[in-house]
Amino acid sequence: MTDSADKIDIKDLTPEALALWLQTRRVAPYRAGQVFRWIYSRQADSFDVITDIKKELQQLLSNHFSLDRLTPIKVESSADGSRKYLFKLSDNHCIESVLIPEKSHLTLCISTQVGCAQGCRFCLTARSGFVRNLTKNEIVSQVRDIMMDLDDDRQLTNIVLMGMGEPLANYDHVVRAVETLTNREIGLGFANRRITVSTAGLVPKLTSLGRDTRVNLAVSLNATENSTRDMLMPINRKYPIETLLEACRTYPLPPHRRITFEYILINGVNDTPADAGRLAKLLQPIRSKINLIPFNEHEGSDFSAPPESAVLRFQEILLQKNYTVIIRRSKGRDISAACGQLRVKTLSPMDRAQHEKQS
Repeated sequence: MTDSADKIDIKDLTPEALALWLQTRRVAPYRAGQVFRWIYSRQADSFDVITDIKKELQQLLSNHFSLDRLTPIKVESSADGSRKYLFKLSDNHCIESVLIPEKSHLTLCISTQVGCAQGCRFCLTARSGFVRNLTKNEIVSQVRDIMMDLDDDRQLTNIVLMGMGEPLANYDHVVRAVETLTNREIGLGFANRRITVSTAGLVPKLTSLGRDTRVNLAVSLNATENSTRDMLMPINRKYPIETLLEACRTYPLPPHRRITFEYILINGVNDTPADAGRLAKLLQPIRSKINLIPFNEHEGSDFSAPPESAVLRFQEILLQKNYTVIIRRSKGRDISAACGQLRVKTLSPMDRAQHEKQS
């Protein structure tokens, strides 16, 4: 029997890897599919409840693998229906996930890293630095575990990888997580078109994402001039706007899909009519739509949200250029909704001590 501390969570395995592991132990490889159906479709919490495999196989799996859930440290509910989860991982680091109510469905925003290395000046997560990548299991478990916590008549239909971290900097685990999220037979069965991966602009991985998945792409642009984007997003110094947009222009989009460009409007920084005009021109060669996001103010930030008149003026200029433009209002403002805010507010001393210990 493997010591419990050394066990691998079975959700970190692919179906192919588990099938091979079973085969080497003279167990029919199709049993892997049965096991994963119970884990994802029936939310099994132990191998003992998997009734269509023999007790000997239940014991074999229990001896070698764990089947864990994330540990919820804090859950905050907003007056607008949003719900923010702070989860503790097995190494005591913490991540956040946010459940967002829409008119007819629910959207879940999940994290892909503990912290973030991109250093975007408007992002609270960046202030705590980068700790590590999440495993495939830790990414998927945010969805699996929150699905168990739903008490809403609306279904969870949309997943956005826009929480803590840069998804494309954790590429392999993210792609494997997407495979599990979209597998209709032995995964969670989400439609590809209902999953969105957001990036700050890791250009080399953009084409790979379009080749390896069929999910939606969102690009955090936030400026129309390199000098401004350099200041807001250090990644722009390596992959400037021209390079990023050329990669977007050649991105292998599925039919009838568009790239979403996220543009955080910051008062006096990137919210002028001239910025709107440049944005319209920059995106002209790309099948795109635009999400305008008024800056979500948080303690310690040098930035502020623009006045409503500036937001509406910016939108109107883009609408006149025939773009689809949606203003995304921040939800959960009463529950530490800015990305990384709950983690910093609740556990920053613990995280700092843990990070210093491991560094």
